[in-house]
Amino acid sequence: MNLDPALLDRVRARLSLDAGAPTPGRVAAALRDEGGGLRGDLEVLAVLRALQSEIVGAGPLEPFLADPRVTDVLVNSPEEVWVDRGEGLERAAVRFPDEAAVRRLAVRLAAPTGRRLDDAQPWVDARLPHGVRLHAVLPPVAPGGTCLSLRVPRRKVFDLEELIAVGTVPAEGAALLQRLVGSRQPFLVSGGTGTGKTTLLSALLSLVDVRDRILLIEDSAELAPAHPHVLRLEARPANAEGAGEISLRALVRESLRMRPDRVVVGEVRGGEVVDLLAALNTGHEGGCGTLHANSARDVPARLEALAAVAGLSREALHSQLASGLRVAVHLSRTASLRRVAEICVLQRGADGYVQAVPAWSWDGTSSKGVHEDGFPALAALVA
Repeated sequence: MNLDPALLDRVRARLSLDAGAPTPGRVAAALRDEGGGLRGDLEVLAVLRALQSEIVGAGPLEPFLADPRVTDVLVNSPEEVWVDRGEGLERAAVRFPDEAAVRRLAVRLAAPTGRRLDDAQPWVDARLPHGVRLHAVLPPVAPGGTCLSLRVPRRKVFDLEELIAVGTVPAEGAALLQRLVGSRQPFLVSGGTGTGKTTLLSALLSLVDVRDRILLIEDSAELAPAHPHVLRLEARPANAEGAGEISLRALVRESLRMRPDRVVVGEVRGGEVVDLLAALNTGHEGGCGTLHANSARDVPARLEALAAVAGLSREALHSQLASGLRVAVHLSRTASLRRVAEICVLQRGADGYVQAVPAWSWDGTSSKGVHEDGFPALAALVA
């Protein structure tokens, strides 16, 4: 049934004057007051469904969030909604009535997180109560209209056998990764957005000795290792008044006083890299995390850039890096496949700076990977 947008707005405004849910009785009364005369049951139910979709859950996007295959839901405009079911983005059939409806949804989703989203603060990055990562941008920052991005956490924790089955890593590579975890060598999982860094790291942490105490430090809780002794610390953004922020860097420092066996930073993206490297250089073996990078060879340069923001010189960073991190595992993604593309060992070069030396690579099609120049060093590390 086609609903008059102006009538729907008037009913919405009238219902907002009183507390309580939009029950069929209240909707019918508001329709009579605003639309004139009696309305049929079908029209009352249509308006009721339209209003409830704005008040409960994610409105018209809720079916996508309930789909276990969906990893991302993106709204570019009222007429343009995209979803990723693990095989690349595809256009969805759902539509919003207008730009105002998209904005209302974004503002409502942000409200329970304690984050402000309005003309004065036209963007928000937060985690919803059920674990979905929300990012929204309002005009004029987004000239084309409100943009909404929802990242859906994995409901299932994959183990290495399952990652082999879906083509993320061959059996040979999985054996190398298993030995990497068992050797307690510190490592980073690198890759771009959506390449499966969190999925792989969760699978690897599930292999950690059950006697170890794992401390997870994250901006938003996404890692979900199948392990009996996991403790979580989660950063907190500043509130609407700009107070109350708890940074990843502060949490890394606090974690060292909590008797960790493995310190894990879900995503190394700022000054916390300094404290993480300090921890890995003071007896905390087996630490790990994820990092956005174009390739494993770019990991030292990415760490340089992050450390510079925290005030650590290039020389000091490489000194810490040379003894604090050993291996970089890089993931890549095509339209239909996320795979472990390469494993590099981090070694100090003749110039004193750490380099990522390729040790093992995989094209995603062959049954085995290629042993590169750094493979003997990798084999010695994970022996």
